[in-house]
Amino acid sequence: MKRLNTATRKTLKSLWQLLPVLAGVLLLAGMVVEIIPLLVRQGILGHGLWQDTILANIIGSVSTGQPIVSYVLAGELQTAGIGLLPVTVFIISWVTVGVISLPAEAVTLGWRFALSRNLIAFIMALLIGWLTVVTLNAF
Repeated sequence: MKRLNTATRKTLKSLWQLLPVLAGVLLLAGMVVEIIPLLVRQGILGHGLWQDTILANIIGSVSTGQPIVSYVLAGELQTAGIGLLPVTVFIISWVTVGVISLPAEAVTLGWRFALSRNLIAFIMALLIGWLTVVTLNAF
């Protein structure tokens, strides 16, 4: 029982130390999710397949979201005239890359791991998006 109390105390202390970072991450994520439809309306995307793909990867990396919301967002982006490759890359990077959540991830897992994981996820979003579109013969 003593070990359980010690473990609980340490866990709560770690959570308490991480709480300000998590609050900041959630606030930033909420702001960024509101900006994405605005970027589409202002014409940031829609200038060519590869330019849109790179921009979608960057925008998806900076923002963050849940996979369940990505289906609705993907439909809205395609309705706005964005191609399948940029939409696919955006959704993959939106779910897997986390620039906004990087500080929280670095606190818990270390900077080296967090940066490496995000860089690999950024590159893989391009590759997986391209492979998805090629597999669907949607070019």
